[in-house]
Amino acid sequence: MSAQGAAPRATLDLKVRVWGMGSNNQPFFQNANAQNISATGACIYGIEPELKVGDVIGVQYEGKKARCKVVWVVDAGALKKTQVGVQLIADQDCPWTSALPHDLKPDERTQVRHDNRRKFVRHRISFPLELKDERVNTPLRVNATDISGNGCYVETVMPLPIGTALRVDLWMGEERLTPTAIVRTRDPGVGMGIEFTGLPEDMKKVFQAHLDKLDPGIAIGHKEGQ
Repeated sequence: MSAQGAAPRATLDLKVRVWGMGSNNQPFFQNANAQNISATGACIYGIEPELKVGDVIGVQYEGKKARCKVVWVVDAGALKKTQVGVQLIADQDCPWTSALPHDLKPDERTQVRHDNRRKFVRHRISFPLELKDERVNTPLRVNATDISGNGCYVETVMPLPIGTALRVDLWMGEERLTPTAIVRTRDPGVGMGIEFTGLPEDMKKVFQAHLDKLDPGIAIGHKEGQ
């Protein structure tokens, strides 16, 4: 069984870091090995905890991170331990692009078109903000790992339940924004996706323009509303 279907693969063996939530409901963070690499996924072995199909895990190669979905699981014995096939989640950039042979590297033009389907392009930057669960009003200072005018993704071992109402505190230059928000996605052991529900549409565009200035490269060729 292949994690990439018909995607061409390179027979490499890369040292990676992986993290997430095991089937014992305990978070893990460890070294592992990725092989049979493609632009959309890999086979990863040496994972200590048990995982199941559908789990989302974080994977890091060198300095680049991505979230991946587990598509198959094999108990590979004492040497390779848990072995899984993973596919990159749709909006994630391939973290091992630099290790791929030239003919297997993802088409950057295709990636840009994919991002441009979003109303707001997501920027893969570390952006500080503060979250407050409106039920308990306890502040949580975090850094979003990708962010747009519409929302962000926050890495956390213990993400909040889907539907949790939040108050976000962030800065746009000298201006402080405090929109309401809601948790839309939850990946145990990895993080959560948050939508800024309390930002008016015109302010979302202003905030997006601010992000485009902070990270101008990804905004090249982007047209609002695509």
